[in-house]
Amino acid sequence: MRERLVEIRTKRGYTQEQMANKLSIARTTYKGYEKGNASPSLEVALNIKRILNYKNDDIFINSNVC
Repeated sequence: MRERLVEIRTKRGYTQEQMANKLSIARTTYKGYEKGNASPSLEVALNIKRILNYKNDDIFINSNVC
């Protein structure tokens, strides 16, 4: 998840701070999503997809799971 999230966020031109502000969460919380230390709630995950205008579900698929 973290690689896709960082990749898509940077392609859209957002910083971690901007994403956190748009989500009304702390930057450290958002950073945890990108580092893989935390997982967003369903509501936050849907808001991330909406903000990034990303339609596919693969943004949150854990690439380490077979």
